[in-house]
Amino acid sequence: MFMPLLRASGAATAIMSIALPAEAAAVDGAAMGLVWGIPFAGILLSIALFPLLAPAFWHHHYGKIAGFWALAFLVPFALLDGIGSTAHVVLEVALHEYLPFTILLLSLFTIAGGVRIVGNLHGSPSLNTGLLAAGTVLASWMGTTGAAMLLIRPLINANDNRRHNTHVIVFFIFLVANIGGALTPLGDPPLFLGFLNGVKFFWTMEHLFAPTLLISMLLLAVFYLVDRYYYVKEGVTRDPTPDTPIRVEGGLNIFLLAGVVGAVLMSGSWQPGWSFDVWGVDVKPQNLARDAILLALAGLSLVITRKETRVGNGFNWEPILEVAKLFAGIFLTIVPVIAILRAGTDGALSGIIELATGPGGGPRNEMYFWLTGILSGFLDNAPTYLVFFNMAGGDAPTLMGPLVNTLLAISMGAVYMGALTYIGNAPNFMVKAIAEQAGIRMPSFFGFMAWSVPVLLPVFALVTWLWLL
Repeated sequence: MFMPLLRASGAATAIMSIALPAEAAAVDGAAMGLVWGIPFAGILLSIALFPLLAPAFWHHHYGKIAGFWALAFLVPFALLDGIGSTAHVVLEVALHEYLPFTILLLSLFTIAGGVRIVGNLHGSPSLNTGLLAAGTVLASWMGTTGAAMLLIRPLINANDNRRHNTHVIVFFIFLVANIGGALTPLGDPPLFLGFLNGVKFFWTMEHLFAPTLLISMLLLAVFYLVDRYYYVKEGVTRDPTPDTPIRVEGGLNIFLLAGVVGAVLMSGSWQPGWSFDVWGVDVKPQNLARDAILLALAGLSLVITRKETRVGNGFNWEPILEVAKLFAGIFLTIVPVIAILRAGTDGALSGIIELATGPGGGPRNEMYFWLTGILSGFLDNAPTYLVFFNMAGGDAPTLMGPLVNTLLAISMGAVYMGALTYIGNAPNFMVKAIAEQAGIRMPSFFGFMAWSVPVLLPVFALVTWLWLL
């Protein structure tokens, strides 16, 4: 019974080739059953539900849970296809996606954590709107995590005299922790995965600038009106932390962030025409050089930044450790899912593909946007992007050419709709935790959606009408 469910005859070929570019190997996802997707669904549901239902257990054991789901895929595969093939799969995933992804996040997290804004201002509607606008711009260059960690504490301090300040943090999550990261692969993890799979660095800037600008301006306008309403309603209140001049500590890290941009650009533009072979896995020197530079920049940030600055920022390694452990499991368990999707209508997920396919066989871009987006909001936007990127064919030149609107739909859905819930993007929960530590009463999981659904969905519907229909 077990063997037919796995449909093992073609699984090895499909899984072994999944981390390679589409043109490098044939993917026989049609030979794989849906049972191979159980570990991927399990790890995503664990990420979604454990922090809500058993937060203490999750905090202490999330690495073990991720390891369990990874083994749920690797052990059956090793039994059916051998330890050598399994080791090759792990190495391929690690070298092509997991390590570059984790190293970029590590460098942005470390460098941004060395920049601290010191001082306090009065949280008026104009100032708050300005801070949100600044964070939205910074997010595409510092990463949503970096920009959120840089600005959340100054924003909280500026509003610590306000009785109604929950909405300030909610809109901060919308804009700085999510939507602002849409313009470069540095901004949000799903876009960097696209870059690793061949999407050009400035493609997102060119194609997502207009919708991102529209969404940001609309949300900033709504925020200003909401914040002004509460500001006027409250009247004059005593500020427990009086205004003090703003200054920046660790400013040299800003130059290191420029180095990160340069390293990523280099890896996309330098094409030496040769590569290494590591146990059958093709490794390009430009990618090795990029990762080495990113690690060196992170190390330099640790050397030049005063310890007091990082302490003042509340800097610690737990967030990046969590990302590293969870995504190790995600990148392994997603392998068979991508194989099945690449099989198209011959695969076990043909129903989803048919839902996003028009009468003439072309993609229904509005469905790609909403399917990618809704799953990004309730699961995690990085693996969701990868799933739909491959569902659309997984070939970057085609997706940037004839299927440009499909890639636009996938990219917008993954980045924008990570703001729908606390679990859509990693910074969301981090911002919530910092705000609660500061005494701000944040809404529950569904309470947050009581803000996100009426505020965000009409804006996303407008974007669908303007760009995808």
